[in-house]
Parts: sequence; C-alpha cells; structure tokens
Amino acid sequence: MEKTQNVTLAITEDLLRKANLLAEQRNTTLSVLLTQALADMVPCQEGYEQARQHNLELLRRGFNFGTQGDATWKRAKLHERQPECRTG
Repeated sequence: MEKTQNVTLAITEDLLRKANLLAEQRNTTLSVLLTQALADMVPCQEGYEQARQHNLELLRRGFNFGTQGDATWKRAKLHERQPECRTG
C-alpha cells in the first residue's frame, strides 16, 4: 500500500458542508472523495500535457502539403462568392 500523507485544506464552510453531504450520500469519507477526485484529475492533466507536447512538436516540424511552399491559388479566388440563384 502506498504511503499517505495528511494535508491541510482551506475551503469555505459552505463548500465543506456540501462536500461532507456528498461524501455521506456516497457512503464514503471526505478524504476518500477528494483523493478519488484528484486521482481522476491528475492522469487527465498528464494526458493533456503529453498531447500538447506532441502537437507542439508537429507544429515545429511543419507539414508537407506538396506545394514546395508555393500556393497555386489566389486568396481572392478562394473567397469568391457565387451569384445567388433567384427563382420566380
């Protein structure tokens, strides 16, 4: 079993009351409730950070779109509007 450590937590009385009620409804303790919440959050954050680093590396390397840096189109042409069709 992993070693545990006590921490001091400062929260509002209202939040503490509601958190204690939530723990009671789930038939657990506030300590277990908070530990579970943190255990869920930490891996999510770690996964986010890994994905962020991966995507930053992709941006640093750049992408090959096969144009050798030359666009074969004009921006204005891409944004040209087609005339509206009117009936009747």
